[in-house]
Amino acid sequence: MKNDVISLDKFHATSEMNSLLEQTLRKGARLLLQQAIENEVNEYLESMKSRRDFEGRKQFVRNGYLPEREVQTGIGPISVKQPRIRNREESSEGYSSAILPKYLRRVPSLDAVIPALYLRGISTSNFQDALEAIMGKDAKGLSAANITRLKQSWEQEYKDWNKRSLEGKRYAYIWVDGIYFNVRLGDDRICFLVILGALPNGKKELVAIHNGYRESKISWTEVLESLKRRGLCTAPELAIGDGALGFWSAIEEVFPKTKQQRCWVHKTANVLDKMPKSIQVNAKKAIHEIYMAPTKEDGLAAFEVFLKTYRDKYPKACACLEKDKAQLFTFYNFPAIHWQHVRTTNPIESTFATIRHRTRQTKGCGSVAATL
Repeated sequence: MKNDVISLDKFHATSEMNSLLEQTLRKGARLLLQQAIENEVNEYLESMKSRRDFEGRKQFVRNGYLPEREVQTGIGPISVKQPRIRNREESSEGYSSAILPKYLRRVPSLDAVIPALYLRGISTSNFQDALEAIMGKDAKGLSAANITRLKQSWEQEYKDWNKRSLEGKRYAYIWVDGIYFNVRLGDDRICFLVILGALPNGKKELVAIHNGYRESKISWTEVLESLKRRGLCTAPELAIGDGALGFWSAIEEVFPKTKQQRCWVHKTANVLDKMPKSIQVNAKKAIHEIYMAPTKEDGLAAFEVFLKTYRDKYPKACACLEKDKAQLFTFYNFPAIHWQHVRTTNPIESTFATIRHRTRQTKGCGSVAATL
């Protein structure tokens, strides 16, 4: 009987220790998830910071938190708070978390958790602790070797995706841009050339991601020729991008029938950069009235008003605005319901936000392959 009492005491002591350990692990899991969610929200807001109203106020801002919710993990339930985003643009889509979807109540598989953590800024060296905390120490497939295997599989998936057939594909619109980032191994800087496409049914999808040089016609020609070789025979109806891209010379050769639209966000930033800060608010409002005009004729009239107002004092700013003038108004030739989406490269900004965030967290990627 005495031995039974001792055994029972040991059982209670062990249970208490396990309970304390689980509480500690759950606390760590909650902090890790909260960190990843906060990072995701911050990068979303960063990608939307250029969206402002006439008075310069941000259209997307934080607005407290949604009610706390429980998510089942390998070490029991943990409570997390998801930030609420206020969207003042009624016509645009609201924020939706990829890490914590609206109806998620249970942590997904290892293969799904690792990419989410990686893209949201958890460093590679912290993967093991993060995964143990979130999924439980005995979660199936949790090992350094499997994490390495998954990374290798992502690289192969990218290579396969970059060779996929595009037979029968047709894109009504494509958005293009490039971003430079630091690489610790090899070249000091490299650039991603990104093409996002809209299918005739309105669905958007990534068309191409290649490393190259933003202003290089040769780099963009290689990207477009690759698409054509893989079956993209129908030229996109409209391409939207910054005027400084080497893309424009390339597409005139590869898809000469594609119409061109310069991005008004890039154009606005370039014009304002050549004006003193004291007048930038009014100048920005005047530019906004150009591309928000209800008709092309009204837009052209507002364009002339801007030039008349600022040409004498700020000739460089006006010369910048006048460059590619015809390509600034192409969007008016398409359905009005699409204007909001096809006069800027905003649809592609979320892609860049993830890349910027990840490379900032890791102080530059180890290699081009790792980032791709």
